[in-house]
Amino acid sequence: MITLSRRQALAMGAAMSATTLTARAATTMPLKYLFPAPDFLPAFAPFQLAKSRGYYTAAGLDVSFLIGKGGADVAKQVAVGNADLGGGIGDTALIVRPNGLKIRGVALLGGEALNQIVVRNASGIKSFADLKGRKIGVISFADTSFYTLQGVMASVGLGKQDASIEAVGPAGVVQLMISGGLDAICAVPEWTVAIENAHVPVTTFEIGKAFPAMAQAIIASDTIIAKRPQAVAAFVGATLKSLHDIIADPKAAAAAYCAAVVQHKGQEALIETIMRRYIALVYKTKPPQVLGQFDPARLTAVDAFYVSHHIASAAVPVADVFTNQFVKAG
Repeated sequence: MITLSRRQALAMGAAMSATTLTARAATTMPLKYLFPAPDFLPAFAPFQLAKSRGYYTAAGLDVSFLIGKGGADVAKQVAVGNADLGGGIGDTALIVRPNGLKIRGVALLGGEALNQIVVRNASGIKSFADLKGRKIGVISFADTSFYTLQGVMASVGLGKQDASIEAVGPAGVVQLMISGGLDAICAVPEWTVAIENAHVPVTTFEIGKAFPAMAQAIIASDTIIAKRPQAVAAFVGATLKSLHDIIADPKAAAAAYCAAVVQHKGQEALIETIMRRYIALVYKTKPPQVLGQFDPARLTAVDAFYVSHHIASAAVPVADVFTNQFVKAG
């Protein structure tokens, strides 16, 4: 029988630990994810939760978060390979693919639109038709909120020239709604909550029946999908697991999110309110659609509108702008 000294045992233990760590490192896949805006925004909670709860690590990924300069920049950087995956909207590929950027959506974070039409109650707006002649705010004229607004207005026979549409940036849409400088905005849930917290009565109009706009999407290049399908599948699966966590228990998710994202420390109640708004307006998915999957019919309808209104330079085969291969059906 061979007896090891304490020093020999410790040395052997250290060697075994080092071997284990080396083996894990060898099987961990590095992945860079590019956000279109600061990564601490509540809209990106599913990603932050997936990282803080170890879902990416458990899936064999070493994820790094990067911050881009808007959706167009994300699409370009993903297309040329400067990021492995990135954040966009479900219709992003419809707009950029005709320009040679070979990206497509690989997961859709909800079955409804990211943006909704929010109106000041004092404005007297009771329907989409009442937007005629009103002051309406969007982030910019190159943002999905502007395209969505055009789709909503077109549903009631209005064109963008029929209202005073202003591009005022993300801070401006909130501040001007609070001050009364705008009658309505095309807004994500957290902006609406901020306006309500300033004691301004508003009404949210869901736009799904008027225009088939879409939620946030994870986008990837054709190259990454072909060369690293395992990494894409792992990232999508871990992110959707986090999204299901939020839907199942927004209170616990808000607490975990605020613990992980220092900018929101102590804001658990606010974040829970925002998460519940996302669940009600954005994340909900109607069967037979599965959370995470794209609906080809919806994409076809959006594509037709974008081409006819010169938002997209040309039509592209809808099959080229998404894939559901990474989203499990059950």
